Amino acid sequence: MTGEHQEALSGSWRMDRVMQDYPAAHRALIETLGVLRDPGPRGPGYRPSDRLAEVAASHGIDAAEAIAAILRFHALAQELEVSAQEAAEQSRLGRVVMLDVREPRAFAMAHVPESRCIDPALAKEIVADWPRDTPMVLVCHHGMRSLDAAEYFQGHGFTNVKSLRGGVDAWSQEVDPTVPRY
Repeated sequence: MTGEHQEALSGSWRMDRVMQDYPAAHRALIETLGVLRDPGPRGPGYRPSDRLAEVAASHGIDAAEAIAAILRFHALAQELEVSAQEAAEQSRLGRVVMLDVREPRAFAMAHVPESRCIDPALAKEIVADWPRDTPMVLVCHHGMRSLDAAEYFQGHGFTNVKSLRGGVDAWSQEVDPTVPRY
């Protein structure tokens, strides 16, 4: 979770809140429950304003099953996450490579100053040539895509890869307010 809550995750939560507070929720819903992010030709999905219980029911899933999957994936994801403060300290000491997984246009709007934007060529180079113990912190807007990217690099044998919890938005709020928020 990116913030502290008085209320436990429940079926009454809107999907935008679920996704903000549990960045691994989208992966849990897709991989374990077959729930798509957006409605489309492949079947019903969900919108940010939908309630978790409604989304689960529309996919023939019990809300408790969806919550259990989200919490399980969240616990696994927390092992891959690093706080903005910790990432900043590691970067300041030159102990980590900061890599931004967003599109160049989003990177140009706001980014961690020490980060590099990953394009397909750099991603290919990393997988092919970088030592598997290279310390990396992956960055995106709110920490969802970077979490996916961390899992991708782990799947390619990288052993020291983290996702910036809360993304560049957290960096702006907690480390460097001169980084624009969008």
